[in-house]
Amino acid sequence: MDADARIRAAIEEHWRASESGETDAEHAIYADDATLSYPQSGERFRGRATIQAQRGGHPADRHFTVVRITGSRNLWVSECIITYDGSPTHAVSIMEFDGERVVRETQYFADPFVAPAWRAALAERGP
Repeated sequence: MDADARIRAAIEEHWRASESGETDAEHAIYADDATLSYPQSGERFRGRATIQAQRGGHPADRHFTVVRITGSRNLWVSECIITYDGSPTHAVSIMEFDGERVVRETQYFADPFVAPAWRAALAERGP
C-alpha cells in the first residue's frame, strides 16, 4: 500500500471512530504536537491531548457523514456533514500531514440555508 492509500485509510478510520465515539482511535491520526484551528471562532488547540479533551467535552449528540475525501501527499480535505443534536452542519476539514500524522488541521463550519427562488431554474439538488 502506498503512502497516499495509507493516509486515506487513516482519515477514513478517523471519521469512522468519530462517528462511533471511539475517542482514542479518533485521535490516533494526530501528531503529539498537532494544532487544530477553528477560524470562525478564533480558537486554536495545541497538542493531541488538548484536541481530544475539547472534543470529549462536547455536550451535543454528534454524528459524522463523510461526503468526500480528497488529497495527496501532505494535504487532504474532508467534506462532511456533522449533525449536532439533530441539526446538520456542513464542515470542511483541511489536514496537513508530516509523514502519516496530522500536524495541522483547520476546520470550517457552515449551516445549511434555503436556496433563493430566483435561481431555482438553474440549479439541481445536491447533497
